[in-house]
Amino acid sequence: MDVQPQDQNFHLLPRPSDWFLKFLSFQSDVFHNCIVSVFSFVFSLFSVASESYHRAEEAKASAKAAVQNVPSNIGHGTIVLLKKIFWGFLGAMHVYMVLVAVMVLAALVGIGLVQLCLEEPVHVRETLYFDYTLVNPTAEFCFGPGSRGQGKAQMGVPVGHTFHVSLVLLMPESDFNRRIGVFQLNAELVSSIGKVIVRSSHPCMLQFRSLPIRLGRTFVLGAPLLLGLTSETQKISVDMLNIKEGNPRTKAVRVSLVPRAGTSSLPQLYEAEILIKSELPWTKRLVHNWRWTLYVWTSLYVYIIFLVILMSCFRSVLFPMTATNFDDEVRDAVVVDESRGPQIGAREERNEGVSELIRKWQQSRIKRKAIVLQKAVPETVGSSASTMSVTREETSAVIEEDIGDSESVCSGN
Repeated sequence: MDVQPQDQNFHLLPRPSDWFLKFLSFQSDVFHNCIVSVFSFVFSLFSVASESYHRAEEAKASAKAAVQNVPSNIGHGTIVLLKKIFWGFLGAMHVYMVLVAVMVLAALVGIGLVQLCLEEPVHVRETLYFDYTLVNPTAEFCFGPGSRGQGKAQMGVPVGHTFHVSLVLLMPESDFNRRIGVFQLNAELVSSIGKVIVRSSHPCMLQFRSLPIRLGRTFVLGAPLLLGLTSETQKISVDMLNIKEGNPRTKAVRVSLVPRAGTSSLPQLYEAEILIKSELPWTKRLVHNWRWTLYVWTSLYVYIIFLVILMSCFRSVLFPMTATNFDDEVRDAVVVDESRGPQIGAREERNEGVSELIRKWQQSRIKRKAIVLQKAVPETVGSSASTMSVTREETSAVIEEDIGDSESVCSGN
């Protein structure tokens, strides 16, 4: 009864052969791990050294090629520089011509816009011819195509203008005119429908000069008078009308000579002229006085607007070389990427080959360890179930540890 428990405990104790196998397995694992670590370190150093060597060789080859190609690069760079200068000059001339054309167009548009808001004052100076066949000689000036006024004077005085009518008479200093003395000048504004808008009347006479003054003046100016450089005349200017134009519009100005009461004698005239001058309203007068400033600023604003439109919608007209240069740069970048592509691909393939080699070597090592552990398991019948389970657990732990080591080594590479 007492012998059986001792026999069972004796069977549970590990045998020397098991201890020896485990010791050999431990020593082999330590030796194997050391070899793997050294091999991995040496392999990594070798890969780094080979990569450095390849890079050094590539740098050396590129430096040698650059040194050999220095003369050709200088000539090529000079040609490229001259081409860039030439194309830059052409581009500058093109931009200059476009900007000048836009500036001229902006000036025309700006001046046209100011002219739409600008009104010129009316200035008329025309000779009148009195009809002495009438009892009261009359002369008439009409606005319209028949008048000798210029511009808007032919169309009449614009509405809102205030215009002044003056009469200039050139009279000889004759005894007849001096005896007549005072006579009357009448002026009337006739509307387009034939009605008199306004009427005015002013007395007129020669300037008085006594006999001694006349004799002295004749003595002093004797030579010019004999040579025809001066004449014995007087010029009389009379302001007749001052009115603001409205509706109905003015069609004509009628002037007549009326003798003094109690007489029928009319003055002698060399020449008679009518002067018509209009004044603008204050707003239009302001625009007229500052028209050159408005020309400049309006043209400048229009020029800026045209430039904004040109840069926003018609950029290719101003810079025709931009799109071509951009396409060339993109094409050069694509060529450079394609030339660098094979080098990057070769480097990646080299790294993938090293990783694949290490992975296969780790898998073969795991298989060898699994075979060794299976041989170390006792095949005797008296071995207990607990011993079998422990052995299997150790085997699985060793396999998992090796797999983890292999993954860490692969990821490190």
